[in-house]
Amino acid sequence: MEWLTERKIPVGDWAEAGFDWLQRNGAPFFDALAEAMEALIDAILWLMQTPHPLIVVLAFVAAAWWGHRGWKIPLFIALGFLFILNQGYWEETTESLTLVLSACVVCMGIGVPIGIAAAHRPRLYAAMRPVLDLMQTLPTFVYLIPAIVFFGIGMVPGLIATVIFVLPAPIRLTHLGISSTPTALIEAADAFGATPRQKLWKVELPSALPQIMAGLNQTIMLSLSMVVIAALVGADGLGVPVMRALNRVDTGLGFEAGLIIVVVAIMLDRALRVGK
Repeated sequence: MEWLTERKIPVGDWAEAGFDWLQRNGAPFFDALAEAMEALIDAILWLMQTPHPLIVVLAFVAAAWWGHRGWKIPLFIALGFLFILNQGYWEETTESLTLVLSACVVCMGIGVPIGIAAAHRPRLYAAMRPVLDLMQTLPTFVYLIPAIVFFGIGMVPGLIATVIFVLPAPIRLTHLGISSTPTALIEAADAFGATPRQKLWKVELPSALPQIMAGLNQTIMLSLSMVVIAALVGADGLGVPVMRALNRVDTGLGFEAGLIIVVVAIMLDRALRVGK
C-alpha cells in the first residue's frame, strides 16, 4: 500500500492556504462581522444581566404563559430558574442563554430565507445539500480552528462555530415546510390571482409554520449542545465550570454544571412546544 501513500493529496495544505488567503484578504469583512456579533451578544447579555434575576425569571414565565395559556409549563420554568439561582449558576446560565439566543437570531435570520429560496428552486437545494451535509457531519471541534484564526478568543468565535454547526437545521426544516404546502392551497391561491409574495406570506408560510418552529426548536437544542465546546475558545457560560471540573477531575462540580445544562435544555424545549 506504500504506492498509495507516496503521492498524498495535499488536502491539509490546500485548506491552510485557503485560510491564509482569507485571513490576508478578508480582514475588513471578518472585523465587521465580529463587531456585529459582539454588539448582538452585548445587547442580549445586557438584557439578561442588568435587571434583577427575579425580573428576568418573571419575563420568561410570562412569555411561557402567553405561549401556552396554562400554568404547568410556566410553573416548571419558574422552578427551574429558582433551582439555577439556588445552585449559584445564574451568571453562567445567562451567558449560555445569550449564546443560544444570539445563535437563534443569526440562524433563523439566515436559514429561513435560504430555506424558502431553496424550496422554490430545486436545483439550488440540490447544490446546497452536500454543503449542508458537510456542515452537519464535520466534527464540531474542527469549526473551532478557523473561528480562532479569524475571530480570536471569546464569545464571538464560539457563536460563529455554533452558527456553522446549527444553520443546516432551520434551512432543511424551512425547505421541508414550504415544499410540503398542499397543492390544493397553491392552486386555490393561483385561482384567486394571488401574487408570488401574497402566496408566500398568506399560504406557504402559515402552512410551513410547524416545521419552521421545529427548526427553531432544533436550533436552540443544537446551540445548547455547543455550550461546552464553545468554552474551549474562551466563550463564557456553563461550559466553563464543566471544563474546570474536567481539568480537576471534580465529579461534584461536573455533575452540578451538567445538571444545570440539562435543566436549561428541558425548560427551553418545553417552552417552545406551543399548544402541547
